[in-house]
Amino acid sequence: MKVLKISLGLAMAASLMSACTEAPKVEGVNTPATGETAGVHDIVYVNSDSLLTNYEYFKDVRTRLQGKGEKAEQNLRSQAEAFQKEVERYQQTGQTMSEQQRAQTEQRLQQKQQQLQQLQQTAGNELAGEESEEMKKIYDRVEEYLKKLSEEKGYEMVLTYSRGSSAILYSNPSRDITSEVVSGLNEAYTTEKTAADTTATE
Repeated sequence: MKVLKISLGLAMAASLMSACTEAPKVEGVNTPATGETAGVHDIVYVNSDSLLTNYEYFKDVRTRLQGKGEKAEQNLRSQAEAFQKEVERYQQTGQTMSEQQRAQTEQRLQQKQQQLQQLQQTAGNELAGEESEEMKKIYDRVEEYLKKLSEEKGYEMVLTYSRGSSAILYSNPSRDITSEVVSGLNEAYTTEKTAADTTATE
């Protein structure tokens, strides 16, 4: 019986890269009047690879989900091994059983196998659902911060860039605001965690 295999991180990275491609439309940003020269940084970009690598919230989520995935896989592996031992015992003693006993044992083993398969599917679906929810939270955090930053800096558009998978073939490095975004996101997350820890100890 196959044991649950859970893949994390890559799917989350791909989801965030895809999500960030849809740059948030910022309300209230002043656009240059006709004939005026647009600011140097009206259009900027973020390297999604670096963002994910350095965003502490993403790293915490990934670690937590990986831990849950490993625990679920270990539990399923243990149950699968126990089931395999039952099958082996039946193969060794089946010939000494009556026809009715063999039929009952085979039916019980078949039901147990179906239950294990259902557990495997359920565990995978639950983890995939939680991963999807966490990715939405990450995207919402990034989007909210980019909206705020764009309003402060006057950015018209924030694009995403990922080496080997991007619509941006070249851009002036001065338009790369990845470090600024990562720093701001991590600062906000640190403040949030500190507040949560303070509340928990009160």
